[in-house]
Amino acid sequence: MRMYYATTKYNSFLMAKHEDLPIPVYSTLDSVYGDDSQLEEAQLRFDKIKSKFLEVFGYHPEVFARSPGRVNLIGEHIDYEGYSVLPMAIRQDTIVAIRKHDAGNSEKILQISNLNDAKYPTCIYPADPDQEVDLKNLKWGHYFICGYKGYYEYAKSKGVDVGNPVGLDVLVDGTVPTGSGLSSSAAFVCSSTIAIMAAFGVNFPKKEIAQLTCECERHIGTQSGGMDQAISVMAKIGFAELIDFNPIRATDVQLPNGGSFVIAHSLAESQKAVTAAKNYNNRVVECRLASIVLGIKLGLNPQEAVSKVTTLSDVEGLCVSFASNHGSSDPVLAVKELLKEEPYAAEDIEEITNQSLDSIFSNSPTSLDVLKAAKHYKLHQRAAHVFSEARRVHAFKDTVSSTLSDEDKLKKLGDLMNDSHYSCSVLYECSCPELEELVKICRDHGALGARLTGAGWGGCAVALVKESIVPQFILDLKEHFYQSRIERGVINKDELGLYVFASKPSSGAAIFKF
Repeated sequence: MRMYYATTKYNSFLMAKHEDLPIPVYSTLDSVYGDDSQLEEAQLRFDKIKSKFLEVFGYHPEVFARSPGRVNLIGEHIDYEGYSVLPMAIRQDTIVAIRKHDAGNSEKILQISNLNDAKYPTCIYPADPDQEVDLKNLKWGHYFICGYKGYYEYAKSKGVDVGNPVGLDVLVDGTVPTGSGLSSSAAFVCSSTIAIMAAFGVNFPKKEIAQLTCECERHIGTQSGGMDQAISVMAKIGFAELIDFNPIRATDVQLPNGGSFVIAHSLAESQKAVTAAKNYNNRVVECRLASIVLGIKLGLNPQEAVSKVTTLSDVEGLCVSFASNHGSSDPVLAVKELLKEEPYAAEDIEEITNQSLDSIFSNSPTSLDVLKAAKHYKLHQRAAHVFSEARRVHAFKDTVSSTLSDEDKLKKLGDLMNDSHYSCSVLYECSCPELEELVKICRDHGALGARLTGAGWGGCAVALVKESIVPQFILDLKEHFYQSRIERGVINKDELGLYVFASKPSSGAAIFKF
């Protein structure tokens, strides 16, 4: 793989689709971090990482990899259902510095340290790509192991000679706030995987790395849909991206002039991996069950539905055909007619499918954990959210590329964001009191639209604001949302810039060799 990219002519890179290119390799920071104060800040970070690496391991790192966090502008909880989403990368990122041991070195361990070692103590693991991730004893270093296991699995599948495992020395620094809904976990898994690749001298197309890292994160117990990894790997400066799946591809979306996105943390931490059985993975299971039940009610025999239908996008065609017979093209009509609004008990679904839920999900341990924790399943609400949110994503993209004035575009985009939040809050039930308060304050102080972003159950809101009022808008959020929390000691006043900031679309993953 390395030889292929080393000998490919530059012109063929120009012709290749963005997602078919490998991760870019740079010898300077300005290609990613620009040429202003952000570059100075990045240079200081890299200098600190180099110094800490030398202090901890006794020598300098061979290579660095970075992957950014992201904010999802619209399209929540639909990537794992096969639908397009519309995120953008943010400037906050995770950097992984790495050095591999020589093959003859007898110490075959993975030592993973952190620049913030007071909060994240060093984790040590065997250099064994077949090791299991201990989900009952979650440690921050487990996310690196996700990337480690994924690299070996994927490299072998591509015919790369991975040789015998060797030790790795690793230092991590992240600026994506954890539990924020801005994909700190994906930034860590992506940068870890890319750093390991770079240490072993291989590179793969971005779309393959996006798919690989999505599968990697499942080792930590979350049934990720792929959006977070795709935007972290494939983002471009100045553009949001419409991310499509099966196959993964990215389409640049130029946002209208005059608007800015402000990201604000609700200060309720979203612990996606810890609460997966009751929250995130629960919704994945409910959507699968909704798709199977819809398939059966629309003519599939139960056995066929269980074996072939995995996502709501699999039955969208049937739902649209049903709607067209009733004078509509909206798949939500089929949901309203065929799925009851009251929660389904397990027995209700088993009667329709002629199978126990345990047998339907027998190959998915994380789904079986959901079944143990669930008391009922809200199929109508979850399906209605997914189908309507998928339509809002394309309405957002169509608005951006329409002939409307920039002002009218911004108003329409804000309306779509507000509708998305209502659906997430009421139909998908992935909000929380702090997010509801924050979204309301955003709208009360001039946001054209505001919504929760990320998995929900805490984390951040994103607000679309006219660029001219951004400074005052952030001051209003400080006064009406954050001040009382500063007074209660929830956060330190000096750290406020970490929790509320304006962001423009930033660049994707990169490798640095100095």
